[in-house]
Amino acid sequence: MENTLSNTTARPQTGAGSFGWLWQAITGVGLVILAGLHVTAHHYVVEGGLRDFQQVQAYLRHPVILPLEVLFLITVTAHALLGVRAILFDLGLSDNAEKRITQALTVIGALTVGYGLWLTWTIVTYPAAP
Repeated sequence: MENTLSNTTARPQTGAGSFGWLWQAITGVGLVILAGLHVTAHHYVVEGGLRDFQQVQAYLRHPVILPLEVLFLITVTAHALLGVRAILFDLGLSDNAEKRITQALTVIGALTVGYGLWLTWTIVTYPAAP
């Protein structure tokens, strides 16, 4: 049987893949911690297992909770998009295609985080029910 891998040319190692892998690992560890806090606070601490809108508002208005939830949003987004990037890079695309994918995923990530921040701000500043 012929070894088809021996006919491919090796691409120079730039270290960019290692950097992406490192961030994927760091955000993965962060997700374990932040998702654990998020799930515990929203489902195990609350009576009945679920917060209503007013309880979510009060929860997010806490000065420690809001930054943690924003960090959770950023970490989830980064981890997900780094995973998509890694899968697409495994397809053996050209350097130019990898560059375009990285740019597109960066824009998608920025828009996702921007929308999440806007939504969080809208919930926090929404007038309280009488």
